[in-house]
Amino acid sequence: MMKIVRAILVFLVIIIFPAMVYFVMESSGASVITPQEKVVYDLPYPGILPDHPLYTFKIVRDRISEFLTRDNYKKAQLYLLYSDKRAAMAMNLAKKGKNQPAISTFSKGEKYFLNIPTLLTNAKTQGAQAPSSFVETLKLSNAKHGELILDLIKTLPEGFQPELEELRKLNLEIKNALERLP
Repeated sequence: MMKIVRAILVFLVIIIFPAMVYFVMESSGASVITPQEKVVYDLPYPGILPDHPLYTFKIVRDRISEFLTRDNYKKAQLYLLYSDKRAAMAMNLAKKGKNQPAISTFSKGEKYFLNIPTLLTNAKTQGAQAPSSFVETLKLSNAKHGELILDLIKTLPEGFQPELEELRKLNLEIKNALERLP
C-alpha cells in the first residue's frame, strides 16, 4: 500500500505539478524577462597591465611592431589585437579599483579600433579586400567592447560617467564606421 502511495506522490511531483505550473503561467499572461544576451567574443589575455613597472617595454614593442607592419590589412589585424588587449586590461584595472587608468586604457584601445575602418578602406583601394570573416570579427569585437563599456557604466562610481559616455559615443562611432565598410 505504501509503495502505491509513494508512486502516486512521485508521479504528482515529477509530472503533474510542473505541467500545472507551466499551464497556469502560460494562461496568466505572465512573461519571464531574461537578461540581455552576452556577446560571445573572447578577448585575448592582456599580459602586463599599465600599473606594472615593465609596461613601458610593452608599449615600445607595440610601437615597433606597428611601425614595421606596412600592409593595411595586417595593420588592421594588429590594431584589433591591441584594442582587444586594452579592453581586457581596462576590465582588469577596474576590478582592482583603478578606475581612471581603466577608462584611459579603454579609451586608447578604442582609438586603435577607430583606425581600422580607414585601414580597410585603404586596403580595398590598393586591391586587397579584407575577408568578410574579418569584418564580422570586427563587428563582434565592437559589440563586446560596447557591452564592456555598459558594464563599466553600471559598476564605476558616478564621477566617471561623463568619460564613460564619451567612450560609449566613440564605440558607437566605430560601429557606424564598420557598417559603412564596403
